[in-house]
Parts: sequence; structure tokens; C-alpha cells
Amino acid sequence: MIPPKQNADFVAHMEDVLEVYKRPYDPDYPVVCMDEQPTQLIKETRRKIEAAPGWAERVDYEYERNGTVNNFMFNEPLGNWRKVNVRERKTMIDWAHEIKELLDVDYPEAEKVVLVMDNLNTHKPASLYEAFEPREAQRLLERLEIHHTPRHGSWLNIAEIELSVFTKQCLNRRIPDIETLRKEAREWYRERNQSQKGVDWRFTTKDARIKLKRLYPQSKS
Repeated sequence: MIPPKQNADFVAHMEDVLEVYKRPYDPDYPVVCMDEQPTQLIKETRRKIEAAPGWAERVDYEYERNGTVNNFMFNEPLGNWRKVNVRERKTMIDWAHEIKELLDVDYPEAEKVVLVMDNLNTHKPASLYEAFEPREAQRLLERLEIHHTPRHGSWLNIAEIELSVFTKQCLNRRIPDIETLRKEAREWYRERNQSQKGVDWRFTTKDARIKLKRLYPQSKS
């Protein structure tokens, strides 16, 4: 959603993110986008009938809801890399542990990870202090450079593109439990990483100043 009129806060965050996307690839300072989404787990209540010669697979419409989980998506567009972790919840603690894994496991050699993400109330430094001792929280924060997309501007988050692909390719069927979803998600992102699928982001600050001119406050100078 784009604001209907002039909005300096939206513009400032938008241009900040667009300038980050212009940076050349640097393994010491990788740009990683992060997003998340809930998924409803669905259990079958009756056994499906497998496909046979002359017959398509048959699945009963009846199903059982089996709770909701949360998918954390991380994507490095210029590195052709993405990862999905599935957690039972989406609390400050969950986000903090995801960030620790990103820094210590996925990017242990990077000087800093440049992190682009939506401006949600759990996506903030305070979450690290909720989850870890102050010294550990500070250590993690020193290896992060955080950039938030504007409020109501999640379309500027490249990880949202990857979540859309993940939804179409992996969540297009009934998944009964969290362990099955974790397995399916792991297979999906590993295969996608091996095929070197990247994102060709072309929308720039110059484009924004033309196409979204109505959002820019008129200069008072």
C-alpha cells in the first residue's frame, strides 16, 4: 500500500532502502532482506486416493486445522541465497534467535550484515536485549546495519518477493505439522539456491522521484 498523499517519513525510508539496493556485491557487507509470514497447518481427516490409470488423485474436501506457525525468510539478492526457518511463534525472542543464527551461522565471516526488513514491533534492537545478556546483545548489534522499509511499504522488501515464490511453490498444498513444513521449506530453499535464482531489482530513487512524485513534500525553501 502506498500513502495517498505527501508523506516525508515514507519517502525517507523508501529512499534509504533504494540506496542500499544500489550497493555493489560485497561479501564483507552482504545486503540481506528479511520478512515473515504465518502459515495455517492443515491435516487430512480422510486418506486420499492415489492416482491410477484413468483416474486422477482424489482428496476429500474435509480437513482439520492444526494450528499456525511462522515462516522467517532471509534473502541475499546479490548472493542468490535464501533461507526459510519455521517457528511456532513470531515473538521478539524468536526474531532475536533468528538474527543470531543469521550472523553466527550463515554469515560468520562478514564484518556486518546490512539488514533490510519491515518496521514491525519485534524487528528492533530491543528484541536482542530481551533474548540475550547485554554483552551478547551488543555483540550482535555491532555486526548489524539495520534499514527499515516504510510503514505500509513492504513491497520495497525484496524478501517479500521470495515469500511469494515460496507460497506458490511450497505452500500450495495441505501441510499437516511443523516438522513436515520445516522439511519441505528446507528442500525448497536448498534447491532454489542450487539453481542460482536471483532477483533483478530495477526500481531506483530516480524512478521513485518521478513515478511517486505525489509522495514528496513540496520544498519550503
